[in-house]
Amino acid sequence: MRFLNSRPAYDLTYHDVFMAPNRSSVTSRLDVDLTSADGLDLPLPLVVANMTAISGRRMAETIARRGGLAVLPQDIPVDVLASSIARIKAAPTVFETPITVTATTTVGEALNLMPKRAHGAIVVIDADKAPLGLVTQADTAGVDRYAQVHEVMTNGFAQVRPDASPQEVFDTLESTRQRLAVAMDDTGRLVGVMSQKGALRSAIYRPALDPQGRLKVAVAIGISGDSAGRAEALLKAGADVLVLDTAHGHQQRMIDALANVAPVRDAFAAEAGRRAPMVAGNVVTPEGTTDLLEAGADVVKVGVGPGAMCTTRMQTGVGRPQFSAVLECAQAAEVHGGAIWADGGVRYPRDVALALAAGAGNVMIGSWFAGTYESTGDMMHDPDGRAYKESFGMASARAVRNRTRSKSNFDRAKASLFEEGISGSKMYLDPLRPGVEDLVDWITSGVRSSCTYAGARTLPEFAERAVIGVQSASGYDEGRPLSTSWS
Repeated sequence: MRFLNSRPAYDLTYHDVFMAPNRSSVTSRLDVDLTSADGLDLPLPLVVANMTAISGRRMAETIARRGGLAVLPQDIPVDVLASSIARIKAAPTVFETPITVTATTTVGEALNLMPKRAHGAIVVIDADKAPLGLVTQADTAGVDRYAQVHEVMTNGFAQVRPDASPQEVFDTLESTRQRLAVAMDDTGRLVGVMSQKGALRSAIYRPALDPQGRLKVAVAIGISGDSAGRAEALLKAGADVLVLDTAHGHQQRMIDALANVAPVRDAFAAEAGRRAPMVAGNVVTPEGTTDLLEAGADVVKVGVGPGAMCTTRMQTGVGRPQFSAVLECAQAAEVHGGAIWADGGVRYPRDVALALAAGAGNVMIGSWFAGTYESTGDMMHDPDGRAYKESFGMASARAVRNRTRSKSNFDRAKASLFEEGISGSKMYLDPLRPGVEDLVDWITSGVRSSCTYAGARTLPEFAERAVIGVQSASGYDEGRPLSTSWS
């Protein structure tokens, strides 16, 4: 990456910069390979942040199916995480995981489950997990909430083989005029579902798979307590990536935690034949990046204070504008044979592209994904009927209460006095992009176009060829589209 003009003497946010086009021979967005440049080789350079209000089993399955990675939070007990990992590993890798109910489930219960997935339908199954019918929101209109779903379900549905190609599924739905295809194995048991849009996505995206051909998932580990024991248990449960996470990553406790976890990770690799990368953070300086890489991290997480739920900068004055932090930390990581994740500050697809142009191997997104069907929170509605989900920062009083639930009430009360994050925020679902896959489509479309403008077919080429300029606030505002006319 190079600057269009001279590099300013002050630090830059994503809003402060723009990318200038290059001469390009890349003729199509689909000619661009978005494989992550962080050593993980994910088909998509997107990571879902380990926030309790965002990253769970549904999110992990969905994002991995499209090539990204979700990090399950550190606040969850190991046995619960192990159960979630097992379900993620058992999930279909191409077809979507269905929402299922039995014939006697009430309509009210079914409606509460429906927002958990973006495909907007529920499969009614029998005791042998054979599909009996489908229920959509339209089927329940005007129906008593205590009625049972077998009274309203649609018996006819499009049936496909589990090995059907995306085009076969699309054509089947086109010819039958059905909303959802149901995949069944040879015994008649339900495997998964797919919509026409899902079929198109399956033809474009590649899933992120482990060596056994199962969906990948990462887990977060704190630096307090028995980090090595937790890492060992989660590796045995099937975790593919370990993320050692704390707000201030450039500290001795993080370096000690890396030293404790590395032997456990290496011993597991020798026994199981797979080596789980270690990610550590957060930092914002080349020195912090270098120290964590030398302590054993494969990837360093960069970003202090840019997140939507974070109050660290306003409360402590600590942090750094994210574009400059990513740029300098990526350069330091390259010197030491490592990589970085750009964590936080992303509001638009352009920000993802700029982070990758600055040298990030992957981009971590939190609050932007909170307002989606797949995030962990329950769907809520404001007085105007707008759908939203609650989100909160991982250093907020709410998160601290969750993290310290095993401690005494006195110790928990002391810890809650020191809050650096928002404890409750409404993240509205975008009516145009209510699912995380809708956002992924938007993001990847923008990043692919950015690569074509730069004349790059891969992300390493993009980071090498990108030309970055510095703009004023009015320059940024000039680039914003108008939803209505200015007259």
